[in-house]
Amino acid sequence: MTNHDEVAAVRPLTLAWVSRHLDAGERVVRTQVLHGGITAEMRRLTIGTRHGGTRDLVLRTFVNMEHAEDWLNREAAALTLCTGTGVPAPGLVAVDPTASHCEYPSLLMTHLAGQTVLGDEGVETRVPLLARQLVAIHALRPAQRPREFVALTTADTVVTPQGADAAAWAAAIEVIRKPAPPHEGRLLHRDFQPGNVLFDVPPPSPAGTRITGVVDWAATSWGPTDLDVAHCSTNLALLHGPAWGLRFAEAYEEAGGVLAAAASERLYWRVRSGLAFSEQVRLVSQPWREAGRTELTTRAVETRLDAYVTTLMNALA
Repeated sequence: MTNHDEVAAVRPLTLAWVSRHLDAGERVVRTQVLHGGITAEMRRLTIGTRHGGTRDLVLRTFVNMEHAEDWLNREAAALTLCTGTGVPAPGLVAVDPTASHCEYPSLLMTHLAGQTVLGDEGVETRVPLLARQLVAIHALRPAQRPREFVALTTADTVVTPQGADAAAWAAAIEVIRKPAPPHEGRLLHRDFQPGNVLFDVPPPSPAGTRITGVVDWAATSWGPTDLDVAHCSTNLALLHGPAWGLRFAEAYEEAGGVLAAAASERLYWRVRSGLAFSEQVRLVSQPWREAGRTELTTRAVETRLDAYVTTLMNALA
C-alpha cells in the first residue's frame, strides 16, 4: 500500500520527474531519508512494479548548493563510466543538474545492496579490500577527463588542534607551503573512504566479506593517486587509529597501486590531507557519531588527528 505522507516528502515537481523515468505501471510507494550525507539530501525510493513486487532507487538532491550543476554532471559521468566495469557503482537512471524539471538539482540512480561499516571490528579484513577497490577506480580511463583536483586547505587556513604537538604541526604546515610535486594524473574518486563504501553485511563468513558498492561520485577529479590514498588513509586513521592510516597506503601498493616514488612527495600529499581535516573535524565526525561511533567526539577526533599528523612527520619525514 502506498504511504502518501512519505511519498509527499518528495517535492511535487521532483516526484513527477522521477515518475517519468519509471517503467510503465510503476509508481513510488515509499520513501526513506538516508543519513550520513553532508552536502546533499538522500532518499531511498521504493518503487512498486506492475507485477506487485518492489525495487529501490536513490534520489540525490542538492538544496542551496552553489556547485550543484558541476557536481551532478561529474557524478553522472562517473556512474556512466563505471557501468560494465569491475567498479560497483550505482547505475545512472536520470539527472537534472540545472533543476530544469525538479525543484532543485537532482540525480536518480539505482540502489546498491550492502551497508557502510565504520566499527573497529574486522578493519584488518576491510583495509585490503578498500585498497584493491581504489586501485580498480584509478585504472578507469575516462574518454573526457574530469576537472583538475582542487586542494582543500592552505598553510594559512590550517586549524591546529588544542594541545597538539606544536612542533610537528608547524613542520607539517611548512611541508604544504611548497608547490605540489609533479605528478601523473588519474581519475580520482576524491572522497573514497569507509563512509562511501558498502559492504556485504553480514558476510557469509569473515573471509567472505566483499565490497558491494562505491557511492558519492560528485567530487570526481583528475590528479595524483596519492591524493585519493591520502584521503582514505586520514579517514582510517581517525576512525581506527594512526597505524591504519599508514597501513592503507601499504595495502594500496600491495594491490598494485602506484604512488609517488620519493618519500618527500608522498609526505606532501598525506600531510596535505591530514591538515585539510583540521578545518572540518566537527563536520566529518558528526555522521560517524550518528552511525554509532558515539565515542568519536570532536575532541576525540582532534586528538587522533594530532597523533596521525605527528606520526606522519616522524615516520615519513
